[in-house]
Amino acid sequence: MRILHTGDWHLGRTLEGRSRLKEQEAFLEELVELTRDQQIDLILMAGDVYDSVNPPAAAEGLFYDAAARLTDNGCQLVAIAGNHDQPERISAVSPLVSRRGITLVGLPVPQAVSIHAKRSGERAIIAALPYPSESRLAELLAEEGDEAELRTAYSAKVSRLMRQLAGEFRKDAVNLAMSHIYVLGGVESDSERPIQVGGAYTVDPSALDIGAQYTALGHLHRPQHVKGSGVIRYSGSPLAYSFSEAGQSKSVMLLDITPGAVPVMEEHLLSSGRPLVRWTCRGGLEEVHRWLDEGRDSNAFIDLEISLTEAMSMSDIQSLRKAHEGIIHIRPVYPGRDEEMAMASRAQMPVHELFRKFYQRQSGGAEPEEELVELFMSLVADDSSASREEEEEL
Repeated sequence: MRILHTGDWHLGRTLEGRSRLKEQEAFLEELVELTRDQQIDLILMAGDVYDSVNPPAAAEGLFYDAAARLTDNGCQLVAIAGNHDQPERISAVSPLVSRRGITLVGLPVPQAVSIHAKRSGERAIIAALPYPSESRLAELLAEEGDEAELRTAYSAKVSRLMRQLAGEFRKDAVNLAMSHIYVLGGVESDSERPIQVGGAYTVDPSALDIGAQYTALGHLHRPQHVKGSGVIRYSGSPLAYSFSEAGQSKSVMLLDITPGAVPVMEEHLLSSGRPLVRWTCRGGLEEVHRWLDEGRDSNAFIDLEISLTEAMSMSDIQSLRKAHEGIIHIRPVYPGRDEEMAMASRAQMPVHELFRKFYQRQSGGAEPEEELVELFMSLVADDSSASREEEEEL
């Protein structure tokens, strides 16, 4: 069975008010062509179809059109809701699209998804868990188990439900898992809306040890493997959605899997989407204009940091934005002022805090023991007392 893993489309998302719909449309066109060329049997879309619970009509239209085109040639699509999605909105059209080979799972359910691939004749069993908020898990698990079990940690609840779904795995089927969660060890980006508070919504990789041949995850925007039993992977987002993702390659994962076998994986790099880049111009406005004249990063969105000796005028800012419509942020840096501000801040800082910071810098970040701080303060007090005595004698 030929499978494609993707996620975190965030249809309708903007970048500082700039629409990304054209880029998202280009990505979905690329995905349709890839699905056709690679003869994909099954697409796993691991959540965050939209960027908000109330997406613009254009974003919804984009998704419905893409879903129809992706399944035109017998390919099947299974999509789950992410933490950005409104789960009822995701699953509302299920009665209309299920006969087209489109399965939409909005809320956690106790049954796995079963898919029959038309081309290969194989069956896939998918332990599909949409974004499992604490309240949604409580609703689903409240019918079973005692109160003590229901009060267990979030990770344990996820593990319990995943094991329940995996109870439908078969030896003669391709057994898969998919969810939209934050798994311990994953590398985050600024553009993800946090779903964990103080680690409470963090899932231990052991919760996904359910015998799946491949676990397709959504939420983190950087493509990455997660350490754990079996093959666990985030597909990442198809576009860079914040400057913390500048320079990242975006991709989807292609898989060849047969029942009981280790998947053969191929990461397919995407070509659609405008890059996000950071410019650090130490040479001031002259250097910025030189780069603009050279046509550097002409199709990119730019986060500009520029070193200046004098404040920028409004005409300077307008000139830069007119020269390159992709300049998103302009952050002037004034050499010397940071040092002046740091000195002023130190002048207002209590002596014991100054000592702590000095100790941390000298020790590579270690915290001084309280006894050492007290000893230092006593020495300062003794020195101050001695200085006052000398002044009185004079």
